Amino acid sequence: MMDFTTIAEFSRNNCLGICAFLVPFNLLATLQTLIFIGLNRPPSQILLISGFASLYSGLMVLHVFTWFMIGVVMIPTYVLLLLGTTCLIINIWAVQFPKSLRYIIGQIVLWVQKIMGRIQTVAFN
Repeated sequence: MMDFTTIAEFSRNNCLGICAFLVPFNLLATLQTLIFIGLNRPPSQILLISGFASLYSGLMVLHVFTWFMIGVVMIPTYVLLLLGTTCLIINIWAVQFPKSLRYIIGQIVLWVQKIMGRIQTVAFN
């Protein structure tokens, strides 16, 4: 049987490597989930990529909790906890309510296109 204390010590001793892996993979996998939702990909593909992204964000949250267990309360721990939790919520949302997330992504795209149109108008006048 595995000892949780050993796993927590490993997590804290290799924090730099773990964070250097988890932060970009977490962000890229969650971005890929959002792209798949925006492109209206099949639910099986969304579930697969969202599952991987949820794994990364869940591991990040557990990694941060190992620091909280020993009393390390610093800004980076809260930032990583916020990042992991936000990505986890987005991935759960993508699986549970893909239509509402697709609508919000569409509204954001329209808003960005509107802003870019204004910038181009000002730039050429």
